[in-house]
Amino acid sequence: MSAKSAVPATVTWGLLAAWVLNDAEELATMARFSRAPQRRVNTAIGLMGCVVAAASVAGARTGGQSRFFRTAVTGFGLHGVTHLASAAALGRYTPGVATAPTVVIPYALWAARQMRAAGVPLTNGNAREAVLHGLGLAALTTATVHGVAWLATRRTASAAHQRGSGI
Repeated sequence: MSAKSAVPATVTWGLLAAWVLNDAEELATMARFSRAPQRRVNTAIGLMGCVVAAASVAGARTGGQSRFFRTAVTGFGLHGVTHLASAAALGRYTPGVATAPTVVIPYALWAARQMRAAGVPLTNGNAREAVLHGLGLAALTTATVHGVAWLATRRTASAAHQRGSGI
């Protein structure tokens, strides 16, 4: 393995760019697919964007060595696989499945190669642990942003309903 050097900025900021492309697809299709209000989808996607941006910043500041960044890249790539699995399981289009094989998974594989070339391997030698942490981060973050979005839009929707009903 070569000595550690900075991972190119295209890798660290590429996470955010790839996420934007994937989530633009989700933004356009998630509400209709999940029957969630568009405001809730917008809120959840915006919150997730903050997390992904923070991971990209952490990666850029540390030359890619941030564990948060590396875990986010792993989780992002694995989340692409879950898009494919959900579409296969349902036998139809699901939000995010178009950009999973064209953007998400290719970015994650490319980023892993670039990081390894810079001496900053994605897994630190323990692929199983990296997968578990990546899936854990993706699942926990997804559940959290959707929960917060539900709470935020529920209160707003409830207040609007009360104003409209004369309560």
